[in-house]
Amino acid sequence: MSILGWALFAALASAASGPKDVAGIMARVAANQQTARDARQSYVYRQEQSIRMRRGSGKVAREQRAEYVVTPKEQGAAKQLVKFEGKYEHRGKYVSYDQPGYTYQDLDIDGDLIRDMSNDMMNDQKSRDGIGCDLFPLTAEEQKKYDFRLVGTEIYRGRSVYRVAFEPRHGDDAPDWKGEALIDAEEYQPVMVETSLAEKIPTLVKVLLGTDIKGLGFSVTYRKFADDVWFPVSYGGEFEVRGVFFYKRNISVSLLNSDFRKTDVKSTLVYATDAH
Repeated sequence: MSILGWALFAALASAASGPKDVAGIMARVAANQQTARDARQSYVYRQEQSIRMRRGSGKVAREQRAEYVVTPKEQGAAKQLVKFEGKYEHRGKYVSYDQPGYTYQDLDIDGDLIRDMSNDMMNDQKSRDGIGCDLFPLTAEEQKKYDFRLVGTEIYRGRSVYRVAFEPRHGDDAPDWKGEALIDAEEYQPVMVETSLAEKIPTLVKVLLGTDIKGLGFSVTYRKFADDVWFPVSYGGEFEVRGVFFYKRNISVSLLNSDFRKTDVKSTLVYATDAH
């Protein structure tokens, strides 16, 4: 057997020695989530956000890019805006703006939508990285709302992982998401999680509000930086929104975390704010 073959065999054997049931796997994931979140408080990093809205023709209607220095706190995170660029199409020409939340007229559907998406999807005040807390059911509290199923064990980027499917439990407060997660079989940390809407938007809502969303889903990938320190490094999704007055937009959302630096209360980090 080749060296690579032996490595894959060893990885699978290691996974086989762990929990055989999905409940045991997810219990260890939940326990590790708190440890990982606490460890993140010692790191400052750079976050780049991008949202693009295209018309049905494919032409860009509006887009914006923001760059922050993020300092996690006990609850949420402090974000310092260091760079922002935005533009919108108006009467065949692109107009630039330089502040988040900008609207150029009283009825600016694109402006209102891009502001709300930025706040809800990438700047969640309850999250230490800004990613919506309810999108990915990893903590013990969020796991209570879902049913999990072990799909199998596989190799992902040279490491053995569990593939776990999840869907919301039935009830009045059932969450909106379903999906799959890849869980590192040795450290029981998420490597990648993908979600999509568990159910289509009810027809009644479409009729009354004239709104439809297609292809709504998100994915997040994680990377290990030190013992018990795992960070989400990329996050994004693409979907289509149709609304009243023949409104239609294809929207893409992207978030990248990088330049992680460990710090403490006695140190000060200075970041360059120019393009890199």
